[in-house]
Amino acid sequence: MKVFETEDLIDFLKKGSSILFPTDTLPALAALPQHATNLWKLKNRPKNKPLILMGSSAEQLFPYVLAEALDDAREIGSSFWPGAITIVLPATGQIVRFLNLKDSSIGLRVPACDMALNFLKKSGPLASTSANLSGFQPAIYPEDASKYFPEVPLLAPIPWPKPSGLASTVIQWKGIGQWHLIRRGAVIPSGIEK
Repeated sequence: MKVFETEDLIDFLKKGSSILFPTDTLPALAALPQHATNLWKLKNRPKNKPLILMGSSAEQLFPYVLAEALDDAREIGSSFWPGAITIVLPATGQIVRFLNLKDSSIGLRVPACDMALNFLKKSGPLASTSANLSGFQPAIYPEDASKYFPEVPLLAPIPWPKPSGLASTVIQWKGIGQWHLIRRGAVIPSGIEK
């Protein structure tokens, strides 16, 4: 395993590298948004499957969201973040093109893992996905993530905080006060349509 401190890992990101770090759900494979194409290649992930923008706070993430969805986004974010929920919202700007090749929405998440939050405060928001090859079991421990991606550097120190092992719940904004459940995961908010 190639394990590095925060500052070194941020240097790798700036040079276009992908990295591995822990979250509350599953380890993340991540890159700066402008280098997100690396994530699809590394995972052998279909390009029609968007990536998530992970940040340390709603303030890091909400500048990309269209104004009409912000009130609902703030309500869900204040109730469930940091936590195991990804909210898919209409977005604008180049960030959409980096993360989603099929439409103009992006998934946003703030993980409930201090190690991840501290890293994301310094790195800024990152394009992210679970640390596994497409179609394979997700990694749970850093050793598993490193086996999938032996050349990708990991955040120090090891061992990482133990994740839940459950993917985040994904909900999509459908209009004022309306959310649709896309993927059942660790958290299920009440009042979400299936």
